[in-house]
Amino acid sequence: MSEQVELEARVPPENDGERLDQVAARLFSDYSRSRLQAWIRSGELRVNGVTLRPRDKVSAGALLEVRATIEEAVSWQPQSIELDILHEDEAIIVLNKPAGLVVHPAAGHADGTLVNALLHHAPEMAKLPRGGIVHRLDRETSGVMVAAKTLTAHHSLVAQLQARTVKRQYCAFCIGVMTGGATIDAPIGRHPKQRKKMAVVVVGGKPAVTHYRVVQRFGHHTHIAVNLETGRTHQIRVHMAHRHYPLIGDPQYGGRPRIPAGASDTLIDALRSFPRQALHAEALSLEHPDSGMELDFECPLPLDMSQLLAVLQSEDPAG
Repeated sequence: MSEQVELEARVPPENDGERLDQVAARLFSDYSRSRLQAWIRSGELRVNGVTLRPRDKVSAGALLEVRATIEEAVSWQPQSIELDILHEDEAIIVLNKPAGLVVHPAAGHADGTLVNALLHHAPEMAKLPRGGIVHRLDRETSGVMVAAKTLTAHHSLVAQLQARTVKRQYCAFCIGVMTGGATIDAPIGRHPKQRKKMAVVVVGGKPAVTHYRVVQRFGHHTHIAVNLETGRTHQIRVHMAHRHYPLIGDPQYGGRPRIPAGASDTLIDALRSFPRQALHAEALSLEHPDSGMELDFECPLPLDMSQLLAVLQSEDPAG
């Protein structure tokens, strides 16, 4: 089986003078850099109608066009795994992903993932890049996410994400008491020394913008609502830790649990035993790829986060 891929995008001003393969990876982020490099070499990805080399520099405003053929993009096996489906039609499927579920098969997680579940539920998604996944949530982040069921829907959703018209709101519980909301505009890239982590990286980082507002302050913690303009790996976790308000339950970016002086046994137990980063994707808005209608989806807090919220409200009241 094969599918035709037709994409186009112009080089933004901030990417002026960068390598073609680097710019293509940012503009067509649903496809791997190696695949994009292969399309550049084969002439299936051209710049202003001309075939260039992956290392050639491109200018702001240049038109990148992809006219390529891809074979079936995934060879992963379908598996019968329960899905919490919020909405489904011929073009898209919207899910409530539980914490602990990996989105894509990868090293260390060859199966038992969301993609395996989707291929069992809708086998036609095997024809799509990344099994129809257009954005992802970290393994231990719960909440709403959308996947495409057709190539047309896939292209539409990717374009909406690139245009930043998809609205994503998250709920998070942070360590520390914030005075108010703010916007964090700080580029994110691989940590220079700890390669499994991301970090705010001034040179070579990708643009990342996070907006947050305070929902409720506690004695030593804060409940915030977060909206993303960009979707970098671990973005919320990295940005909040960068501002010295790491998420509760996030050892990768927040270190050991911080126990407030004088905390009750109930609060101590809740903070020490919370099994993951306290982050939940609670709302998603997008334009339906076929009808053009604006769709809004919401996911209530899962049990572990609602229980943590209750403990914070009762055991860590604001002073």
